[in-house]
Amino acid sequence: MSRAIVMVIDSMGIGAMDDCRDFGDIPECNTLAHVAKHNNGLKIPNMEQMGLGLLGDFEGIKKVQSPTAQVATLVEKSKGKDTTTGHWEIMGLVSDRPFSTFPDGFDNELITKFIDQTGCGGVLANIPASGTAIIEQLNEEHHLTKFPIVYTSADSVFQIALDTDLIPLETLYDWCKIARKLLDDGDYNVARVIARPYKIIDGKPTRISKDRRDFSMVPKHTLLDDIKNQGGKVIAIGKIEDIFSKAGITHAVHTGSNKEGLELTLKAVKEELALEDIAYQKGLEYKDKQIIFTNLVDTDMLYGHRNDPTGYAKAIEEIDTYIKPITDAMQEDDLLIITADHGCDPCVDGTDHTREKVPVIIYSHNSTKTGNLGEISGFDYIANAIKNWLS
Repeated sequence: MSRAIVMVIDSMGIGAMDDCRDFGDIPECNTLAHVAKHNNGLKIPNMEQMGLGLLGDFEGIKKVQSPTAQVATLVEKSKGKDTTTGHWEIMGLVSDRPFSTFPDGFDNELITKFIDQTGCGGVLANIPASGTAIIEQLNEEHHLTKFPIVYTSADSVFQIALDTDLIPLETLYDWCKIARKLLDDGDYNVARVIARPYKIIDGKPTRISKDRRDFSMVPKHTLLDDIKNQGGKVIAIGKIEDIFSKAGITHAVHTGSNKEGLELTLKAVKEELALEDIAYQKGLEYKDKQIIFTNLVDTDMLYGHRNDPTGYAKAIEEIDTYIKPITDAMQEDDLLIITADHGCDPCVDGTDHTREKVPVIIYSHNSTKTGNLGEISGFDYIANAIKNWLS
């Protein structure tokens, strides 16, 4: 059976794109380089040996002479710097039309329809904001009014936060589905509606990562659709299912942390994951093609957006500890791809994504092609590599 294993280290960019200023970023942004420098170097021996250090000057990551994989720097074709755009392009869909952003919040017509159709009574905020900051700021008012906290960011997102001890989690998901339909019907071109549940833990509003859900626009067509339509398995781990709005997915499991995602990926590679339990349709037979597609979100959600380069470094180092067990478990017909979807430099001003190039590492047991391929146009290079591998 031919398999492609794709691991996206969310937001691990490696340097600003030439048009970064068009997206509100500075040419100096470089997520991986700044995280490495802040921590006096990174200890990631497995990705180092694969050749990651050949793609730039990253403190603590050596430029090895005989890498075990092919590496390259990918330059995004799509007009965006968000999760949806990056992942879609990784799977072959280039977005010529940038998703819309809302620096002044959402218009009154949309908010009025949202309030009427959800019956929520009103909303709080309706401004661009840091998620952790806005729930701390408005938690007391949220408890007094029971109004959800609606906010956006520099990315194309409609985010809804609430305390699930006050309002049920399923109600939050229902409200997100209503928002998604309103945005689609109104052609607002918003990439994601995000459910941001939280609880009061030790007296502090704390987001519950495992219960977050993303309600994305449905992509027109990606490589995932092709594999599924050909009778193959597409196993989505983490928020992949949400990013693709279930399109092209045959099996899916959400995760509450990178560690859980890495453990599930390893199980999938070892063929120890109970696929029937996470299948959309039970009892189907599949052909001998498979994609295991994992998003590792902690680097972005917990550390990039919170300007925490120390936590970011620890997350990268944790990911690296799983690389060898995964490669050891790989079969002869397996292809491993490690990449990112955008940047989120925790060492520059702001808490939003940064418009950056991303690394790609391509490894298989029997490949004699190794080394730095240089700079390549398009994250869709990955989709083409997978297509060729599985053909």
